[in-house]
Amino acid sequence: MDFGMKNRMSRLFKKDGHCFFMPIDHGYFQGPTTCLEKPAETIKPILKYSDALFVTRGVLRASIDTSIDIPIILRVSGGTSMAGKDLAHEGLTTSIEEIIRLNASAVGVSIFVGSDYEHETLMNLSKIINDCEDYGIPVMAVTAVGREVGKMEPRYLALSCRIAAELGARVVKTYWCEKDFDKVVSGCPVPVVMAGGPKCETEKEVFDFVYDGMTKGSVGINLGRNIWQNPNPAAVAKALYAIVHEKATSKEAFEIFNEEKSRQAKKK
Repeated sequence: MDFGMKNRMSRLFKKDGHCFFMPIDHGYFQGPTTCLEKPAETIKPILKYSDALFVTRGVLRASIDTSIDIPIILRVSGGTSMAGKDLAHEGLTTSIEEIIRLNASAVGVSIFVGSDYEHETLMNLSKIINDCEDYGIPVMAVTAVGREVGKMEPRYLALSCRIAAELGARVVKTYWCEKDFDKVVSGCPVPVVMAGGPKCETEKEVFDFVYDGMTKGSVGINLGRNIWQNPNPAAVAKALYAIVHEKATSKEAFEIFNEEKSRQAKKK
């Protein structure tokens, strides 16, 4: 691994080897997602807890302050929407020249293993890896399931993660699963980061699954909706940061959440 790749990876992962990525790329297929209508305002109270921002080039240009001091992971796949027939029918949206021009520390691309577009999305991943490796830019593969949430089970996730790593992804983002998540992680030779998935009903649900995933080998999280759609996003972010970087338990994280929530309420 040359200096450029090592340097970018060291910016994404802190000295403890863990990471807290903040995704705000949802609009690329959902449009003006609830609480993400104005991305700059959404991330303001939670940015200090984020190790990297996962974002599209459009929102990066229009909404992100150029003096931002955290790494950018650029979303480079898309071409579908919630109004269309199949979310899996993605292509690459961004060239290597654009990735370099925007000074991205990494890029993210979705793959849809088991879908009608498995081959196309795996070739998207392969192409962008080929392009990015020439310039020392790490690629994060996102093991997406589209509308088929039922696929979020260990056998499918393990298959998807391993294939992504075999094709050369430096990082894999996947869903947590209650059963055998440790096998999903152990079967993948590159770092595994947990996605948030559908919005949880309670904060404790979020803290429980993140803590469980971290104890089973995940190196961090890439959570969006379960943070910025919460009425107290900064409190959730602070609690999750404690699990990821300070070895807090789920119970301790919930206490941190309640303390920060109360502190914020007193300021109003």
